[in-house]
This record gives sequence, structure tokens and C-alpha cells, in this order.
Amino acid sequence: MGELKDKAKGNLNEAAGKIKQKSANPKTRDEGRGQELKGKGQQLKGRIKGALGDDI
Repeated sequence: MGELKDKAKGNLNEAAGKIKQKSANPKTRDEGRGQELKGKGQQLKGRIKGALGDDI
């Protein structure tokens, strides 16, 4: 079940990061890039959990 939770968090972080990147403020754009990468990492974690099981 942790697989779905990680994927959902990843999708939300990635979407929020993409929105922040459209900001006129350079600091917010940088935060958006970081948040998008965090989301991609969470999605990867979810895919790994799905492939190996929630035991990791």
C-alpha cells in the first residue's frame, strides 16, 4: 500500500513544482525545480516498492 501513497505524493509534488516554475520570482522557480525533482524521486520509490513489495 505504501507504493500508491508514494506515487500520489510524487504526483502532487511534481505538479506543485511545475506551477512554481512559472513564477516571476527566481527563488520560487528554483524551489519549483527542487520540488519537481523530489516528486520524481517519490514516484520512483513507489515504482520500486511495487516491483519488490512493501518490505523495503
